[in-house]
Amino acid sequence: MKKQSTIQREFSLRKYFSFFRLRFNMGIQYRTAAAAGMVTQFVWGFMECFVYKAFYDSNPAAFPMEFSSMMAYIWLQQAFLMFFATWMMDNEIFDLIINGNIAYELCRPVSIYNMWFAKNAANRLSKAVLRCFPILITALLLPEPFRMPLPKDIGTAILFVGTMALGLGVTVAFCILVYILSFFMVSSQGIRILLTSLVDFFCGSIVPIPFLPEPLRTVVELLPFAGMQNVPLRIYSSDLAGTEMTRAVGLQLFWFVLMVGLGKWLCRIAERRVVVQGG
Repeated sequence: MKKQSTIQREFSLRKYFSFFRLRFNMGIQYRTAAAAGMVTQFVWGFMECFVYKAFYDSNPAAFPMEFSSMMAYIWLQQAFLMFFATWMMDNEIFDLIINGNIAYELCRPVSIYNMWFAKNAANRLSKAVLRCFPILITALLLPEPFRMPLPKDIGTAILFVGTMALGLGVTVAFCILVYILSFFMVSSQGIRILLTSLVDFFCGSIVPIPFLPEPLRTVVELLPFAGMQNVPLRIYSSDLAGTEMTRAVGLQLFWFVLMVGLGKWLCRIAERRVVVQGG
């Protein structure tokens, strides 16, 4: 019985890995789109660098992050934009829910939540892989003061990779919650625009969280959105360390587990209540 259970788990994992692999292979085919995106990200990254340089030159003591840390934050944000861009959702899933073709997904002998999670993670990873290396290499070769510094030690680099994976998980879990909420609405457009706009601000995408006023920053750091890009990018630049870093990583893990659990619970409710008309 134990052996049979192990075989079933392995078979189940293999199914979701197949979804992941197929979506990843499909995503890396769009090289021209990735090249165009890289040009945009380089332009945006340089623009941010020059803007922050002007601000730092006016009063360096007024900013909570060192300028080198700010450069690392900007270039990592551009390199891994597709990891954490909550506005980049799978329109195919929304279409399935709205037009009723979700019925075909419900007939599959798989967990819809796990399938969507695998597909979304693969889609983001494939787009990031195509773009990140040219941006990172260029950022490491730039002249001072715009050069992206290397992590201070191997431990920081390993922790950065681990928190990047967790940040990707939190982002995907959030996006799947938006998909599931679409089951309960006539149109998902309104909730989608509202939530992604709020998340862009609260995750540090527009302004790094350390730049927010202290009362607001304290609240924002407790929210799940701070566990997306804020934690790994600040760990890399050594802006987040010690007890504060341990607390941030713990919150990141907590929100990942909670959001996945909430998503699976809501998904089961949606599957029981879904009504598909036509035939």
